[in-house]
Amino acid sequence: MINHLSVATIMVLDKDEALDFYVNKLGLEVGSDFKQGDYRWLTVHVPGDDTEISLEQPGSPLHDDATAKRIRELVTEGSFTGLVFHTEDARALYETLKARGVTDFTQEPTDHF
Repeated sequence: MINHLSVATIMVLDKDEALDFYVNKLGLEVGSDFKQGDYRWLTVHVPGDDTEISLEQPGSPLHDDATAKRIRELVTEGSFTGLVFHTEDARALYETLKARGVTDFTQEPTDHF
């Protein structure tokens, strides 16, 4: 029986830019960051949570050129994402992220949010 999720993967266009965003803007921590040949295994996680998020770039060794191109297009369109985070105070988190330079929000907090 499956009893724990260890790693979930999201596709990014640039691992260094994604690392900067997730660590310096969102406040996540680096889980793993090492190279095996040309491949870089890079994960981040919410502090205190052991579920890691693998930051993957489309391309070799995971994808052929045509698949990598299509995935990059989907990521660029914003239609290839899927993380949901929880917070105790959405308004405070919004203000913190805005102060850190995050500019793209699906919805800004309202009196009901």
